[in-house]
Amino acid sequence: MTRFIEVKVKPNARASALHREPDGAWRAELKSPPTDGKANAELIALVAKAFGCARSAVSIKTGAARRTKLVKIEAE
Repeated sequence: MTRFIEVKVKPNARASALHREPDGAWRAELKSPPTDGKANAELIALVAKAFGCARSAVSIKTGAARRTKLVKIEAE
């Protein structure tokens, strides 16, 4: 089963967290800076942990260089 979620990312936050807003949107606060793909790698790890899957099952489909990203999660 494949699932797509749209995540709004805030890099350089004090702590890393992934949570769902009351309107249903996903928001990720990442400690990593948005350079050299560090924030994207942290986002993938955070989503994998939250959904209980391997990091290899999570990928960023669109928005790799933007604050709003479409993330694909491949569940077994």
